[in-house]
Amino acid sequence: MSQEQLDTVFQEWQDNEARAEEMIPLLGKLYRQYNVIPSLFGRSLINRSVTRILKNHRYVRKVEGTELSVADTLPMVRAMTELNLGPAHIDIGRLGVAFKHSGESDVVAFLERELADIVGAHDGSGMGGEPQDVVLYGFGRIGRILARILIEKAGGGNLLRLRAIVVRGSGDDLEKRASLLRRDSVHGPFSGSIDIDHENHALIANGHYIRMIYADSPAEIDYTVYGIDNAIVVDNTGKWRDREGLAQHLQSKGVAKVLLTAPGKGDLKNIVHGINHQTIGEEDRIVSAASCTTNAIVPVLKAIDDEYGIVHGHVETVHSYTNDQNLIDNYHKGDRRGRSAPLNMVLTETGAAKAVAKALPALSGKLTGNAIRVPTPNVSMAILNLSLEKETDRTALNEYLRQMALHSPMHKQIDYVDSPEVVSSDFVGNRHAGILDAKATIADGKQAVLYVWYDNEFGYSCQVVRILQYMSRVCHRYLPATP
Repeated sequence: MSQEQLDTVFQEWQDNEARAEEMIPLLGKLYRQYNVIPSLFGRSLINRSVTRILKNHRYVRKVEGTELSVADTLPMVRAMTELNLGPAHIDIGRLGVAFKHSGESDVVAFLERELADIVGAHDGSGMGGEPQDVVLYGFGRIGRILARILIEKAGGGNLLRLRAIVVRGSGDDLEKRASLLRRDSVHGPFSGSIDIDHENHALIANGHYIRMIYADSPAEIDYTVYGIDNAIVVDNTGKWRDREGLAQHLQSKGVAKVLLTAPGKGDLKNIVHGINHQTIGEEDRIVSAASCTTNAIVPVLKAIDDEYGIVHGHVETVHSYTNDQNLIDNYHKGDRRGRSAPLNMVLTETGAAKAVAKALPALSGKLTGNAIRVPTPNVSMAILNLSLEKETDRTALNEYLRQMALHSPMHKQIDYVDSPEVVSSDFVGNRHAGILDAKATIADGKQAVLYVWYDNEFGYSCQVVRILQYMSRVCHRYLPATP
C-alpha cells in the first residue's frame, strides 16, 4: 500500500471521528429533550464515546452484512432532531440499512414515513406517560446493577424514578453503600457522580435523589413519609419467594406492586420479558422475573420450538459462582456448595429446565438440566442439547437464529455472535438475555447443540427493568417495527 493510500485510510478515520463527535450532542438532545432512545441494532448510543459509536457501526457489517458508517447515520440523526418526535426507542441502524436498500435520496421524507407514529408527537414534557416510583428492597449484586440501569435510563422523561433503597442496618454506612455503587470489580465505575446527604440519609446519583431506608422488615416502612406512593417494590433479597411472603410488601403504605428478582414459588407468574410479559394483568400485584438462566434460554428455546419443534432436550449450565457460595470450604446447606467457589468446579442442581415450563408451557416435561458453578465472577453459558422434530443443518440453524436476533420481536432478548475468538469476559455488560455463539453450533439432522452466553448479572437486570416498564405501563414504542 502506497503512502498516499495509507494517508487516505487515516483521513477517513479522522473524518468519521469528526462525524461521531458531531453526532454525540444530537443524540443527547434526542434523549433528554424528546425522550427518544437511539440504538444501532440493539447497541445503545446514549452516553457513548466516539470510539464506541464507531465500533457500533462496524458491528452492523458483521451481523447484517451491510456497510454502515456515521456518514450514513449522521444525516438521519440531524433530521430526527427537527421532527419534533414523541417518545420511542429508535434503531438508527435498522433505519440506515433500510434507507440504503431503498435507493431513496430524501432522508427527511423517508423518516417521516418510517416514524409517522411519533413525528410531531412531542408533548412539551417529553414524558410520554405518568412517572412511576420504584423502590429497591435489597442492595446486593442485582440491586446495585438495577440502580445503575434505572439512573441511566431516566432520560428526559424520567418515567421510572428510583426513589428509595431499603437495606438492613443502623444508617451509619452511607459511605460504604455509595462506594459499592460507585465502584464495581466486574462492571467498572459508575458512569457519573454520586454525592451523599448524611442528614437525610440519601444518595444523589446523577441528580437523582435516592433515600436510603434502614429496616429489617417491610412492616416497619411507611413510604409515604418519603413522598413515595403507588410504588413498585423490587425485592432483590430472595428472602421471600412465594405470594404469602412477598405480600408483606403490600402492607407497607405507598406500595402498589411487587417484582421478585428470583424464581417464584407456588402460583406466582414467572415472567421472561419478550416471551410471556403480556400475561401480566392489572390484577397481578406480585410477579417474579424468574432466574438469569431461565431468561437466557427461554427466548432461544421458543425460537427453536416455533421453527423446528423440540421433542426433548437437556440444559447444562456453566455458571459463574455466586454470593451464596463459600470463598473457602465451610458449611453450606446445599449439596457441594460448601466447597470453595474460586478453587473448584461445583456440580449442582438448577431449576431452570423445569422453570422453562412456567414461561413456555409448550415445553413442559421436555427438558432436564444440571449446572456447574465455575471460578469466574460473572458471565455464564447454557448448553442446549436438543432433539428436534424437523431436520436442519448448522448453516440453516445459525441463519435462522441470526434473523431472530436481528429482526424478530425477541431482538432485545437474543443476541448473536460469530467470532472464533470470544470468551466470557467479552460479554460483561451485554444487555441481552442470551447471546448465541454461532461458531459453536452443532447440528446434524434432528439433533442440535446450541451454546448461549449470558451476563447473569447485567443482562438479567436489563430483563428486570423491561418487566418494570411493562408493569408500570411506561413502555416506549420500538421503531422501526419488527416483522
